[in-house]
Amino acid sequence: QVQLVESGGGLVQAGGSLRLSCAASGGTISSYAMGWFRQRPGKEREFVARISWSSSSTTYADSVEGRFTISRDNAKNTVWLQMNSLKPEDTAVYYCARQIAGRAVVFRASNAYDFWGQGTQVTVSS
Repeated sequence: QVQLVESGGGLVQAGGSLRLSCAASGGTISSYAMGWFRQRPGKEREFVARISWSSSSTTYADSVEGRFTISRDNAKNTVWLQMNSLKPEDTAVYYCARQIAGRAVVFRASNAYDFWGQGTQVTVSS
């Protein structure tokens, strides 16, 4: 049973940067695609970014493309989300998740993932 733990959230000013980390334990993520989602108060969880198992493919939500970068190191069982040029609307709880094998076609949907971290809060002030 793999466990995912996010870290690196905090309070930053608009235009600043943060790097979120997702560390896996109790199982491997090396053969699985991984995703980042976020949830703002009173809103549904939304897709942010996804990376294939080999890092050969990355996909981003339109709202973050060009500002965020997802990466991974399978030897370290770790996934990162580098967030630059942050905006107040990026304020949310950010979650990492492991994609279910064979669900690549629907990777933008939260039900394509089987293990989730506890989330880390990101707050961007204007």
